[in-house]
Amino acid sequence: MTIKQALNDAINLLKQSNIENPIQISKIVLANAIGKSKEYILINENDNLEEKTYNEFIKKIEKMCNGVPLQYVTNVQEFMGMKFFVDENVLIPRADTEILVEEVLNIIGNKENLDILDMCTGSGAIAISIAKNTNNSKVFAVDISEKALDVAKKNAIKNDVDKKINFIKSNMFENIDKNKRFDIIVSNPPYIETKTISTLDIKVQNEPKIALDGGIDGLDFYRNLLINSKKYLKENGVIAMEIGYNQKESVTNIFKTEYKDVYCKKDLAGNDRVIIVKS
Repeated sequence: MTIKQALNDAINLLKQSNIENPIQISKIVLANAIGKSKEYILINENDNLEEKTYNEFIKKIEKMCNGVPLQYVTNVQEFMGMKFFVDENVLIPRADTEILVEEVLNIIGNKENLDILDMCTGSGAIAISIAKNTNNSKVFAVDISEKALDVAKKNAIKNDVDKKINFIKSNMFENIDKNKRFDIIVSNPPYIETKTISTLDIKVQNEPKIALDGGIDGLDFYRNLLINSKKYLKENGVIAMEIGYNQKESVTNIFKTEYKDVYCKKDLAGNDRVIIVKS
């Protein structure tokens, strides 16, 4: 079995399952399976594959045919120019969330020695990106899932910021030191309405429900953030949150009950994506 023949088998399987970009995906998955680059595959397409490698490759392709996202098959996702390990225990970091990180970094500017809380950290993408791009600040990464925290810790080591981040297992603020105050609270919380989850693309449904489900109206976590921000936010502190494309008004109204300075940033597609609250 040559590399070219293996690719053709995979392409046919993906086409039968109506997976988009089957040629590109097949090359990405095979490169990942053999630990080589896509360029290597092109140059060496007539080389033979071991039967074991071929079988592992096809198993990965079959997972994709069953709706498993590419990132879970390869265990790789790029975010803010860094590579992150991802699996079924964490939400896959999206490009839209880079808007949130970039706005937080703009707010931080040249400030140092800040205490920054990343609530619902998941893969750690936000916490790690902030830690990587700030000086002498301490980041606290919180998640209810032990398995998600394991992934986040692995990514912190992978991106050389593990000494700059404290990882805390907690249901929101439950296990946060009651005397601790933060300069910035940042979060990409679950914000999808419970009833909507079953209508989403099958690949999204294969991501952890706990990282998607924001309650009946999708706003449960924002209310929790509001209530606890009064206890945990320093004077002149900032709350930065990702929101669903249609949640600007709802989330703004929640925070305007306690804060006057609330504004929204759009993503690259022109959708409302980030809410910033200043105390």
